[in-house]
Amino acid sequence: MAAEVDTWSSAPKADGMFSYEEKLSEANRAYSGDEDLLNEAEVNGNWTPQEKALHEARLKAKAKRRMRKSSSRNSTSESFSESGDLAEGGPHSPKGKVNTNDRKSRTGKGRGLPKKGGAGGKGVWGAAGMVYEDEEPDVRDPNYDESAQGDTVYATVVPEVDEKELEKMVNPIVQEYFEHGDTKEVQMLLKELNLGPHKFEFSSLAVSLSLEGKASHRELTSRLLSDLTGKVLSQSDMARAFDKTLKELPDLILDTPDAPQMLGQFIARAIADHILPMSFLDCYKGKVDCEHARVALDRAAVLLSMKREMVRLDNVWGVGGGLRPVKHLIKEMNLLLKEYLVSGDVSEAEHCLRDLEVPHFHHELVYEAIVMVLESKGDTASHMMIKLLKSFWKTGLITVDQMNRGFQRVYDELPELNLDVPHAHSIMETFVDLCYQESVITKQLRDACPSRGRKRFVSEGDGGVIKS
Repeated sequence: MAAEVDTWSSAPKADGMFSYEEKLSEANRAYSGDEDLLNEAEVNGNWTPQEKALHEARLKAKAKRRMRKSSSRNSTSESFSESGDLAEGGPHSPKGKVNTNDRKSRTGKGRGLPKKGGAGGKGVWGAAGMVYEDEEPDVRDPNYDESAQGDTVYATVVPEVDEKELEKMVNPIVQEYFEHGDTKEVQMLLKELNLGPHKFEFSSLAVSLSLEGKASHRELTSRLLSDLTGKVLSQSDMARAFDKTLKELPDLILDTPDAPQMLGQFIARAIADHILPMSFLDCYKGKVDCEHARVALDRAAVLLSMKREMVRLDNVWGVGGGLRPVKHLIKEMNLLLKEYLVSGDVSEAEHCLRDLEVPHFHHELVYEAIVMVLESKGDTASHMMIKLLKSFWKTGLITVDQMNRGFQRVYDELPELNLDVPHAHSIMETFVDLCYQESVITKQLRDACPSRGRKRFVSEGDGGVIKS
């Protein structure tokens, strides 16, 4: 504090101005006068120690306020340079007056140029002649408004399917396809999945599942691969898929013993449909060590070497049951029943009926079997047909509805059948009773069998009157 007093006291006094020492002495005099009043009060003994301390604090604050007020009153008229000399001119001098709008540096530093080259200040857009370019909005700007940037395009990012999860996602798609047979739906589902570099595995999984299924499933798989080629999968993807399936044959043969032959048919059909290149088989010559893979490749080579078979490869799996003509199905069932009457092999007949894949048309088999019984001679055909129907009934191959529908069709056509078979009614009644005894049909179905009433005529002497 003493150093500050010395620094400020070194400046010469101006007219009408007081030094810092004078201000301090004046404050001290005021404080000492108040102190004398305090001593008198103490002598009288009227104040307590708390009142005395409070009064002292008030006096000190009052002295400080006086000193602050006097210094602020004279501060406008004082102006000192950095060296401590008094600025030239009086308080009303233009040189000594402080200009609040002056934009020059007040620290005494710099070249005396205006701030920001004259381009700063309130309401100023920049220096004269300055041209501003359009600025790209910054996404990290807190005031960034995404909706004000025009049309926004949102892209859905689908994560790539892991190889372990691929089989879980593909199996339901293939199984549903075996039910509806719509290849466009499979294409749509595959485009929604991001299979990445593993997309060729879809073909190998579809072929593996069809090997375990029916002939109609294999036909649907061949059509699916044909429709996917060039749209979702390429020929190179198909080649990788069949190459993987050839390597997996030792495992596939455990569940499907005929897997090598069927895979050979798949390869031949794929080459005929231009799914695989014609040189696909040439790449394996002399390079196959697996015996099952050689069987598959030999099967494909044999089918492709036959010129006529190239055309027939479209039906290498046959036609699905639901797509076959009704006349063709009736012919197949008649052939099935005739072979059974000759061989008596119930299991073979069951296998042939399952291969037709027409469970909704099994009532035709019941109808054709009963008609054969009516047209046959002797009881052999009747007993064999009852045995066959009983076996199909127990295994569930023929349902209640199909059995009832087949018998009902015969009941409705019995008058017409009676024209070709005069004793059709009596044979039918006997056959229905035997079926009921073997629990092939229900009691209601047995009672629904039509019976022909017998009309007895009198002799000619009675005038042809019917006896009552």
